[in-house]
Amino acid sequence: MNALTSTLNDDFGENGHLAFRDAGEGFIVIDIDNCHCTATIALQGAHLMRWNPKGEEPVIWMSPAATLAEGKSIRGGVPICWPWFGAHATEADFSAHGFARTVAWDVINTSSLDDGTTCISFRIAEINRDMWSDQVPVEMHMQIGARLEMELVTKNRSEESVTVGDALHTYFCVSDVSKVSVRGLDACEYLDKVGPTVRKTQKGNINFDQEVDRIYFDQGQDIVIRDPIMHRDIRIEKRNSHSTIVWNPWIDKTLRMGDFGSDDGYLGMVCVESANADADMVKLAPGYTHRLWVRYSIEK
Repeated sequence: MNALTSTLNDDFGENGHLAFRDAGEGFIVIDIDNCHCTATIALQGAHLMRWNPKGEEPVIWMSPAATLAEGKSIRGGVPICWPWFGAHATEADFSAHGFARTVAWDVINTSSLDDGTTCISFRIAEINRDMWSDQVPVEMHMQIGARLEMELVTKNRSEESVTVGDALHTYFCVSDVSKVSVRGLDACEYLDKVGPTVRKTQKGNINFDQEVDRIYFDQGQDIVIRDPIMHRDIRIEKRNSHSTIVWNPWIDKTLRMGDFGSDDGYLGMVCVESANADADMVKLAPGYTHRLWVRYSIEK
């Protein structure tokens, strides 16, 4: 155990159910094992990699080929897209989906609720001022128990308004994506990004028999991933998110990406992302705070 990991355990370890460990050169993860669930979080990116309510199948999908390396994005889990979603509006050489998911975050607090739920908070450690103002920092607050709550908090301490795009790019485990449906987006307008980008209207539930990459607009109701083989629904509740992204790469893109673990790795996952993207980005005035909040739960 390196010195930083040891210090983190001394400062933030929680009664044997929250511990820091080395998972690779310069790469530290947090293991949580409380009465409700087990979970793993990478310190880089404040990236939740695993959340398993006890007695349930895994809820969060991680690629078996995911790379845990300093400065590299992780395939799976809950990457934080911030402070922009997709390509940067003006700088083509800036990384897609911002820089938050590949930089160091600091732990600022750990605690437990009376029911045994684990609470942990992070703050982005350092911002590259060539890309973003250090007067507009971000924090991540998690409550990890029988349900998973995550809140991404952006504070504008500058004297100018800023435009923020953000998303919790959550990969969910499913039995077979061709058998599941995503419910709650009927009649919503969306931007279809497969092929020529066009705006359409959803009719009924979302089913999967090809690549899906869509941004749904002006949407705030609950989303449900119905999995008839696992006999469960994954419910997604959210606040201050006006977009939902639904994504599955299907066959050809999975083969091109190369980090899904197998040629049919796409079958075991679907991304349903709570976001503020494209036309729904947030205009944040000086002194204001934006809180993107989600809660995930399992229903039989």
